[in-house]
Amino acid sequence: MKLWYSLIITILLLMLSLLGGAFPVVFGIVIPYMALILFVAGIIYRVIKWARSPAPFRIPTTAGQQKSLTWIKANNLESPYNIWGVLGRMFLEVFLFRSLFRNTKVELDNNANRLSYGDNKYLWLGAMAFHWSLLIIFLRHLRYFTEPVLRFVYWLQDLDGLFEIGVPTLLITNLVVVIALGYLLSRRIFNPQVRYISLVSDYFALFLLLTIVISGIWMRYFDKVDIIKVKELAMSITVFKPVIPEGIGSIFFIHLFFVCVLIAYFPFSKLLHAAGVFFSPTRNLANNNRMKRHINPWNPKVKVHTYAEWEDEFRDLLKNVGLPLEKE
Repeated sequence: MKLWYSLIITILLLMLSLLGGAFPVVFGIVIPYMALILFVAGIIYRVIKWARSPAPFRIPTTAGQQKSLTWIKANNLESPYNIWGVLGRMFLEVFLFRSLFRNTKVELDNNANRLSYGDNKYLWLGAMAFHWSLLIIFLRHLRYFTEPVLRFVYWLQDLDGLFEIGVPTLLITNLVVVIALGYLLSRRIFNPQVRYISLVSDYFALFLLLTIVISGIWMRYFDKVDIIKVKELAMSITVFKPVIPEGIGSIFFIHLFFVCVLIAYFPFSKLLHAAGVFFSPTRNLANNNRMKRHINPWNPKVKVHTYAEWEDEFRDLLKNVGLPLEKE
């Protein structure tokens, strides 16, 4: 039912986006600006909320030898004890999904009646393919918002169309991102364990991304739009002087509408893990508990009753029953 709910929501949004050709000002100007406002406000709110969350204890996730004695070799990436170790581990986590690469899967062997553990690199490969393809696609789209176009955007587009298949050229990332999203969606549908923990928001995010990608591919290879007019609209929105050129095409407004939905939805969903990883105390802290004492700053002062005070209080009784005393 979660899958169907998210699919129905996507279909309703698609039906709404079909009105873009009839109301170009609403779908080409009003909705994009509203989405940008929600995006910026949502990001600021979430980041401030994370930054204000207390993290008094050092709780980094570790998988290697902690720095302790000088004659024991420490692993500064697995259990970072200084800022360089933290930066190195964060770099590998953000750009290479290091923890996901080491993910394992657990299966129950009914014949042997035991659990078996094995590598699970398919999820890592699918996540890497999706995220890097999406990043390249985003950078390629910068040509619509800058004039002159940045040189690296041309290089990136030439590299993306390296095989020069078809006219227009088939871009590698367009194909890879569809395959990656298809794998991530099928994994949630057909894997019982993943399906059990999946929410409507998980399916909806995938359907949203698939709709954006497929509508973009459809515009490029089938129902082509006037790129000059698209850039004119994008540039006018960027400089806050919006103009709707004539004859852009309804398929563009479908694509733009779903991009706006994604932008507005992004700060309030799990998709914001891209920024959240930098605020995670399990990732951004050094494991230096043996080198430095960390005290909770808001713990109230507690009146303690030491053993010496307790011994003084019951000294005579302790002495009469023959119990040893630390102080005679």
